[in-house]
Amino acid sequence: MPPRRRSVLLAKLSINEPGGRQSTILDELRRVILSGDAPPNTPIPLNEVAEVFGVSRIPVRESLKTLIGEGLVDHRPNLGYTVAQLTSAELREMYIVREVLETAALATAVELATDSDREQAIEANRLLEESISADDPREYHRRSRQFHMSLTNPSRMKRLLHMLESAWNITEPIQPMVHVAGSDRASLHSDHRTMLEAFLDRDSDALLEIAQSHSGRLNTVISSITSESGLLADPTAD
Repeated sequence: MPPRRRSVLLAKLSINEPGGRQSTILDELRRVILSGDAPPNTPIPLNEVAEVFGVSRIPVRESLKTLIGEGLVDHRPNLGYTVAQLTSAELREMYIVREVLETAALATAVELATDSDREQAIEANRLLEESISADDPREYHRRSRQFHMSLTNPSRMKRLLHMLESAWNITEPIQPMVHVAGSDRASLHSDHRTMLEAFLDRDSDALLEIAQSHSGRLNTVISSITSESGLLADPTAD
């Protein structure tokens, strides 16, 4: 049997000093997973992670249990822990959840947005434009999320925004916008510009209409990511 390859996740962990608290371990594992540096189905070797952090297996195991609850980690008896892997149907489902939650927040956000909120949305769009010009898909993916949050955060609906963040996190290991065509990213960004204009005009009806069209385009784009990419689980597999 060939030797097991070292998990890429181990090389991405950043440890200031050994023996950190469980909350520190949890935050660092979550950071690496959400960054996309440890793609779906990446092994998370319990013993080796504990060694990297300089702790026993107990705080690592407890952190992984929390991440399982967040939908970011899977565990199978005798196979261990891995970064969670969605099927294509589950990916589409999470985008539907995000669409519903975002729509619920947008109308209120338009009404409650302050001048500072509007300035943040303009800046978020500017940074998104830069990532398009630089043809930087990883930066585009990150900036796109920040742009959408800049439009929903002014709703001040804390519980809803928490659910939206959680739903968004579940799709982050895939980094969907990194794996679609550049032309698709450009098309999606044309929607962003129109959404920003409606937001700044305080036109909630127009914003919701554009957001719905954007979601439809987004669903079509993510359907191009298949299980053959290695990012998504094969629904027929045991």
